[in-house]
Amino acid sequence: MVDQMRRCSRSVCANIAEAWRKRRYKAHFVSKRSDAEGEAEETRVWLEFAHRCAYLEQDDFDQLDGAYDKILGQLVRMLAEPDKWSIS
Repeated sequence: MVDQMRRCSRSVCANIAEAWRKRRYKAHFVSKRSDAEGEAEETRVWLEFAHRCAYLEQDDFDQLDGAYDKILGQLVRMLAEPDKWSIS
């Protein structure tokens, strides 16, 4: 479980970085942002499992879940307006 959480949480950052470098190509930018969104949600699922299995305290879960909620919100906003973030 820990290994999977590490992988998907690192993938969020990697996909965001790749999208940013490819922002002159709108379709690639959107695709990588979408991948980052999926990886962020997967991280939240693993956090939920860890919490329900009592591997993660409530306070820690709330803090991490809240952080990922903000990350997902930002990604969704960027996906809603890709032209605002892309290079023409």
